[in-house]
Amino acid sequence: MSHSGVKGKLIAVIGDEDTCTGFLLGGVGELNKKREPNFLVVDKNTSRHDIEETFRGFLKRDDIAIILINQTIAEEIRFVIDTHNEPLPAVLEIPSKDAPYDASKDSILRRAKGMFSSEDMR
Repeated sequence: MSHSGVKGKLIAVIGDEDTCTGFLLGGVGELNKKREPNFLVVDKNTSRHDIEETFRGFLKRDDIAIILINQTIAEEIRFVIDTHNEPLPAVLEIPSKDAPYDASKDSILRRAKGMFSSEDMR
C-alpha cells in the first residue's frame, strides 16, 4: 500500500542553536505555504514574547503534530505550556547541551503522572 498521497505532520523545534541545527540537519526544517518555518532558534537576544508567540503559533498550525522545546526555554514560558491540554500537538521537553533534562520540571510528565497516580486508582 502506497502512502505517497498522504500528507504527514511536522515536528516543530524551539531550541538553542545546537539543538535546532541538529534537527535541521536531520531534515526537520520546513516552511509552510505562508513561508513560516517550523523552528525557532533561541539565543540570548530572543525575547520571551517572541518565544511565547512562536509557541502559540505552532499550537494553532494544523500541520504540526509535535513541538520539541529545550527544557530551559520551556521554563521561560511555563505558564503558556501549562495551559495546553490538547493531545496534538504533543509538547515534549528535551535537554540541551548545556542543561540536562529534569523530569520534575516537565509539566506534561507531571500531568501524566497525576492521571495515573495510586490515589486516583481507587
